[in-house]
Amino acid sequence: MSFLIPKMFQHILRFLNTNIDGRRKIAFAITAIKSVGCRYAHVVLGKADIDLTKRAGELTEHEVERVVTIMQNPRQYKIPDWFLNRQKDIKDGKYSQAWLTVSTTNSVKILRGSKRSRLREGCVTSGACVSEVSTQRPPMHSGCVQEVTCLAQLFVNKTLCIKEKKKS
Repeated sequence: MSFLIPKMFQHILRFLNTNIDGRRKIAFAITAIKSVGCRYAHVVLGKADIDLTKRAGELTEHEVERVVTIMQNPRQYKIPDWFLNRQKDIKDGKYSQAWLTVSTTNSVKILRGSKRSRLREGCVTSGACVSEVSTQRPPMHSGCVQEVTCLAQLFVNKTLCIKEKKKS
């Protein structure tokens, strides 16, 4: 089946500082934005009452504005909290959808906070954590099982054990 281009077709759309290919279906074209997956795109388009079989270039300006407002304010349009990627922010306790394209300072703050609290994700992504790999051999030497532990967590656990031994 061939694709007929209407008169008001846009080949490149601009959504949240990201170029979107107008020839792709709208549900999959929106996934070019970082932190937007297929499921989130389908929910947003469902709330905006946009046909999922439309191409991205066929959208009118009004429909584009509706999609952007729903993506920026998901809780006002009754998108559930468990669907958002930034659940229960540490500082203010709010649920939100984090946009990496809009502000990279937010993601830097998140990484710094997880580094300070010695979370594994923060340590590994920042490169501040060196992993220790210990190899365990199961019976009959059928293969090696590698166990990777974060040295920062080991250090914290050892200091806690030493403090507990001193108390007793």
